[in-house]
Amino acid sequence: MNSYQFLNVKKESKVLTLTINRPDQMNAINTELNHELEDAFNYFANDDELWVAVLRGAGSKAFSAGGDIKAMSEAANGGKPYIVPKTGYGGLTDRHNLNKPIIAAVNGLAMGGGFEIALACDLIIAADHATFALPEPLIGLVAYAGGMHRLYRQIGTKRAMQLLLCSETIDAKTALDWGLINEVVPLEKLDETVNAKVQSILRSAPLAIQATKACVNQGANLSLEEALALQENKGYPELEKMRNSQDILEGIKAFTEKRKPQWQGK
Repeated sequence: MNSYQFLNVKKESKVLTLTINRPDQMNAINTELNHELEDAFNYFANDDELWVAVLRGAGSKAFSAGGDIKAMSEAANGGKPYIVPKTGYGGLTDRHNLNKPIIAAVNGLAMGGGFEIALACDLIIAADHATFALPEPLIGLVAYAGGMHRLYRQIGTKRAMQLLLCSETIDAKTALDWGLINEVVPLEKLDETVNAKVQSILRSAPLAIQATKACVNQGANLSLEEALALQENKGYPELEKMRNSQDILEGIKAFTEKRKPQWQGK
């Protein structure tokens, strides 16, 4: 695993924790950090021993303020180019084949690209002082990193348009009420709550979790009839991998023996 300038990475058992480490810049994302996150998520995707990832920001003020405006300004004026990798903002927003679960621990503001990165995660747990916004139009831009497309799918058109067109900021309670995030807790309880969600996921067979995420995402734009037909016709490769796994036999055996299963991820 590589070491990084702006990203702290911790591997512990089956879990990879990524901490954006630019607290003095509100964890804003420059070109270097974009590529560091891409590399770290590549590592997570390719390591069969890693089953869950947690993404958070350093400090207590920001998950991420989004794109580093200073770096963008320098690029616009002929300086070093501001580059977003092919896998998208934070190496995540255009990564559509990563079926392992990712939890965003939002420990402060999540603005612009930072919010879009959180939207690309599977669960969002937020501290009670967290805020969310997509204010890109205020500087002549749009929520290009998936915000325009993910938001209405997750909370409906009218509420999405309220955030996208009015550039409003909402607090964590409102985000929870709108179904945008999963849970709101005091900052001092954030790590404990995120870890509880991680442990809940780890109770289950990893290939079953990955198959579930793949089927949900791949079937999202199909009718129910089409999604079920694809399932019955072996159209989800991740589901077929799970069906042929040793973990299915282990799960059945552990249930009959009244013990915890020992998952292998194969």
